[in-house]
Amino acid sequence: MSAHRAVVLAAGASERLGQPKPLVPVPTEGGDVPLVRWLVERLEAVDVEVVVVTRQELVVEVMLALPGRAIVINPNPERGRTGSLQYGIKALLDSKRSPKELRVLVVPVDRPGFSDSTLGILLEADECCCPAKDGRGGHPLLLMPADIENILQAESDTSLRDLVSPLKLIVSDAHLHLNIDVPSDLVAMADSIMDL
Repeated sequence: MSAHRAVVLAAGASERLGQPKPLVPVPTEGGDVPLVRWLVERLEAVDVEVVVVTRQELVVEVMLALPGRAIVINPNPERGRTGSLQYGIKALLDSKRSPKELRVLVVPVDRPGFSDSTLGILLEADECCCPAKDGRGGHPLLLMPADIENILQAESDTSLRDLVSPLKLIVSDAHLHLNIDVPSDLVAMADSIMDL
């Protein structure tokens, strides 16, 4: 079993984008694949065990995109990402792990612009941290056991920023701050995917 674990957050409403973010097609050499599958396969390629948290309306499509993977439904996704993260962490703990031995990468599906080298740096880190560029923190976020316990004890609508204080690791990823939020962001995503 992998020593590295991740929760992919894919439960947002995607209202401004006009289509479900996890299912946005990503061009690959083998044809288009859903964004959530593209992200999960990147994590699995470096031996990360992944749990995907999504919403009820998307669960069938996400399951079809990710056969055989661990998928959890957040029944109240409108309360925010912390609640989704809590569901993902609890799914990892269901494997008889203690929060005291768990380190988790938080990977929002709409923030896919991190490089493989940045992912490697995060997996080797030994404190709560995130990549940063141009003075701004980015994703993924690495949580340590104390952070995980704080998150599990918080109200589900508490902002993650109020619960963790990650060390910012300066990286040079050209697309670190790519945020798939509105239709024009899809053009930026298509242009950046080949660089990652």
